[in-house]
Amino acid sequence: MEFKRIKIVYFSPTKATKKVLENIAKGIGIDEVVDYNLTHSKEISQTIETFNDEIVIIGAPVYAGRLPVVAVERFKQLKANNTLAIFVVVYGNRAFEDALLELKNLVIDLGFTPFAGAAFVAEHSYSTDELPIAAGRPDSMDIEDTKKFALKIKEKIKNLVTSQTQIDLEIPGDFPYKDAMPPNTVAPVVNENLCVECGMCIDICPTGAILESMETDASLCIRCCACVKNCPDAARVIEDIGWKAMGARLNANCSARKKPEIFL
Repeated sequence: MEFKRIKIVYFSPTKATKKVLENIAKGIGIDEVVDYNLTHSKEISQTIETFNDEIVIIGAPVYAGRLPVVAVERFKQLKANNTLAIFVVVYGNRAFEDALLELKNLVIDLGFTPFAGAAFVAEHSYSTDELPIAAGRPDSMDIEDTKKFALKIKEKIKNLVTSQTQIDLEIPGDFPYKDAMPPNTVAPVVNENLCVECGMCIDICPTGAILESMETDASLCIRCCACVKNCPDAARVIEDIGWKAMGARLNANCSARKKPEIFL
């Protein structure tokens, strides 16, 4: 089969998932790429038409072995008519556990046909200069892996007779899924000596958790750390002892490089 257009749909607070999906799309080599960024509520007010005769790459990060609840809520606005879907999760070098299976089942519920799946690695949201966790990933080696994955998809597309073909992919994970992250009670805080109130953290927060005062509503925070990683003045910091301890454990136990896993 031949397709003239590919669409990428993602929830990507730190832009790592977006980077992975963009490189997969580039490797497949279809000229027209349409981008649907569901990371911020202000970007999903547009009406998204039903997906039909096209290929869609849909992706999200992994939080504690599951998809972020807010990402699932936003993906549920999508509708498809037996559209081929490449589903991708991006995790911080620990484990993706039930997240990829959860995404596969979600795309089926939305009307997509799961065509290929993958789990790629990116810098963990808790990674810091002092306690790096997959720092800098996806790196050049990961990008090469996205190209290899894309070439396999391209070959599979070429041999496809119809987009209505049912494809059975065995994806690791358990159902019922493991428990999602519990409600949050802590969030990054502001170093008032460094903060110049530029408002970047407000703009970049995917859940609108950061108030005009620069304080954070912890009940809305999903610990994506987009505000910490993108503050131009390093004024957003993690001070919670438990959060820091988790980062230290991940640094100690998840330093061995994990490779992407693909399912075709």
